[in-house]
Amino acid sequence: MKFQLLVALLPVVLPLVHGAPARRDSPNPGLRGSDSLVGYSPDYKSDSDLRPDIEYTLVPGQKEDPKIGSYLDFEKADNPQPIRGPTGSDDPGPRNYYYDRINSDKLAPPGTDHGETINAQWPMDRQAVNENGETFADDLTAGDVWFFPPGVPHSIQALDDGVEFLLVFDDGGFNEDNTFLATEVFLHTPREVLSKNFGVDVAAFDKIPNDELYIFKGTPAPKDIQKQNVTTSAGIVPRAQSYSYHLSEQPAHEVAGGSVKIIDPLTFPIASNFSAAIVTVHPGGMREIHWHPTSDEWTFFISGQGRATLFTAPNAANTFDFAAGDVGYFPKSNSHYVENTGDEDLVFLEVLQAPEFSDIALGQWIASTPKQIVADTLNLNEDTLNSLKTEKQYVVAGTKS
Repeated sequence: MKFQLLVALLPVVLPLVHGAPARRDSPNPGLRGSDSLVGYSPDYKSDSDLRPDIEYTLVPGQKEDPKIGSYLDFEKADNPQPIRGPTGSDDPGPRNYYYDRINSDKLAPPGTDHGETINAQWPMDRQAVNENGETFADDLTAGDVWFFPPGVPHSIQALDDGVEFLLVFDDGGFNEDNTFLATEVFLHTPREVLSKNFGVDVAAFDKIPNDELYIFKGTPAPKDIQKQNVTTSAGIVPRAQSYSYHLSEQPAHEVAGGSVKIIDPLTFPIASNFSAAIVTVHPGGMREIHWHPTSDEWTFFISGQGRATLFTAPNAANTFDFAAGDVGYFPKSNSHYVENTGDEDLVFLEVLQAPEFSDIALGQWIASTPKQIVADTLNLNEDTLNSLKTEKQYVVAGTKS
């Protein structure tokens, strides 16, 4: 079974991704948000004016018919874009621009590319209806999250300026070409059967698409979401089981080196085995040394740059550099940190396949162990032992060297 957790990512509005900063005269917000952020609220207004104009120049061959498939030389392109002829669109990122420049056919593949082979190079309206006939509709914006259980049919519709989002599945073998699509069902069901099923004439299906429609251009969505609501006799999906969570509205929990926001089934019940954290690390700071006892960690880097060292018992360690658009992976119970090595905030998403977001912090462990044992084990002096903190720090401050 495939579960999916989706996060709307528009890095050009990082304040929404971070969450509103805590007011200086108010208590520091907790790590988790309120259940009032679950599902649709008539008071919630999505802002479709989020995507700024970006400057770029098309390279020779990009205006041609995509099926000509000319080689695109992005080596000296200032801001390469995933465009070929009338297909594709400008993309504000985050992306690894160095990778894009040397992999033009990954960024803007020829129009003749289709499906998925082995990797030879390297050996947001949302609507849904559940099994009870209960319906769901909501408008989301940058930094929000939605989750659809397996088998729940749904649609995702971009508003005025388009949308970019990250999909997370619990199956490493997932292939988007195997997605269950309405167009495919209609294409591969006899029209007489469709006629009988829907109680209409066979001719009603004369103009159904001749191929799958996965991501395609449609008519503009109405600005009033109420016009998209289809309420059946079963009613709407109960709020506690809603498929959306407005994480962008959740204030961030501020710490010395940055901030943290956590979303897991404690506040978003429908996502029964997914947990995540949005972590912001200020320049010179570091996500403290930690590990997750219940799950591997998948990390997506939204903005900035950083490095991490992964320690695997008993004596193996490797250090990795990351930039916006990169993905990291840290196995369960393997110690690691993420350090900001840049001059701007490092923002990344931690995803766990677990019913609650949890970690063990090295600092808290050592500080919570009897001093005599720590001194005997690590040869730390009394002043150092007295300075250790028994509370998790999540993100520690530091001085950029």
